[in-house]
Amino acid sequence: MTFEPHKDYELILRDGVNAAKIGNKNLAWSLLNQAAQMNPLDARPWIWLTETTDDLREKKEYLEQGLAADPRNPLARRGLAALGVDTKSPPPRSMQEGVQIQASDEPILAQSRETFLCPKCGGHLEFDIRANELTCLYCGYIHQSQEKSAADNEQVMAHYLPTEKGHRWAASQHQLVCGQCGAHSLWPPGQAAARCPYCGSSQLMESQETEGLVDPQAIAIMQFDEASATQTIIEWLSKGWTAPDDLKKSARKSNLRPAYYPFWTFDGTLDIHWSCEVNEGSNDRPRWMSRHGTEYEMFDDVLVPGLTSLTFKDLNKLGMFNLKDVVEFKPEYLAGWPALTYNRPLAKATLLAREQIVKQVRRELHSRILPGQQKRGLNTGGVNWSDMTFKHVLLPVWIGSYNYKGQEYQVMVNGQTGKVAGDKPRDIAKTFGLIFGVVATIVVILLIGAIVAMSMGWISL
Repeated sequence: MTFEPHKDYELILRDGVNAAKIGNKNLAWSLLNQAAQMNPLDARPWIWLTETTDDLREKKEYLEQGLAADPRNPLARRGLAALGVDTKSPPPRSMQEGVQIQASDEPILAQSRETFLCPKCGGHLEFDIRANELTCLYCGYIHQSQEKSAADNEQVMAHYLPTEKGHRWAASQHQLVCGQCGAHSLWPPGQAAARCPYCGSSQLMESQETEGLVDPQAIAIMQFDEASATQTIIEWLSKGWTAPDDLKKSARKSNLRPAYYPFWTFDGTLDIHWSCEVNEGSNDRPRWMSRHGTEYEMFDDVLVPGLTSLTFKDLNKLGMFNLKDVVEFKPEYLAGWPALTYNRPLAKATLLAREQIVKQVRRELHSRILPGQQKRGLNTGGVNWSDMTFKHVLLPVWIGSYNYKGQEYQVMVNGQTGKVAGDKPRDIAKTFGLIFGVVATIVVILLIGAIVAMSMGWISL
């Protein structure tokens, strides 16, 4: 059975969704219910109707209608799985906006039960990034471990979101919250933490176990120790046309702090519906015909920061991480290395990923569909997602700052590739000199062009 929606269907659905987003439930219910009647085979209005009521039974009915319209719809399946646990209880913690951590009032050092101990001397084992093994700090004992690829460690979105897994690894770690910046970090039990790995503050407080925290599935192992990270910064400071000549010598660095930062990656497929008019005549005698279709896009390793304070702009400055080199996560990789916990939950991260993917497809859509043909009035309709999977990945970053003539500048180092990102002071004289040089070059080129044109008789005074 096929269904041809009314030409105003997408407009009514859009207005209904916007009304639901701003909390106008009555208007949203009216518009979304109208859209659902116009196109009962589209799951979107049924799913958004759940935002117009607080009655769990009504929510369940709407979700069942959405699932009937699209049996593979992950949002409908996830919502029904959550409501099916107990319709009188709130959704599971993994369905909520985020996990709240209650901190104690007193700053502490991260000292807890002993793990990662040397079987020979009883000393602490720490993950040596050079040897790529757990190594005893005292006797040099090396614990042999097998590195596994994380390629097959994707988590199915629709099956994972409604569940509450044990997350035994996260619960066993020592968790601290920074009283200065609010960042949450995990430390292996038995390890002393002197400073927050994010802001460098010593105001660390013990926090309760976050039992709803999603364990990492993959990790990119740190490739740079402090000495090599510092050297990359020194080399970076010496580069740049407008950097002061004495920047490399005069810059005094603050202590670099390593940490594994949380990220989400997403794989899957989308199909986006489009319509437009195509000229099937000539330029002199155009004959515009309506055309419509569906464009498909398979996406892989779309990266979203797990920290809201780490922006996509910061991520672009750090350069691309090689996500094909990540390995299956093991707690031992963090022995001696702190890991920050995410504050952007999976549900919000997947929305950001989808937004990025749709924007990219829409930018490319005009050239992708009916290539070589003249088009006008290109519009896009509904977007369907399928086979969505995700990974929680830990990626290594060094962060610190340096002081130049009394001013602090932040700097970060990609712990996997060594790319440096940060702010630099500018030499005013060099900056003006560079601008003058560019302008002078353009003027000279124009003058030469004018002289050549006059000599060839193309222009005359």
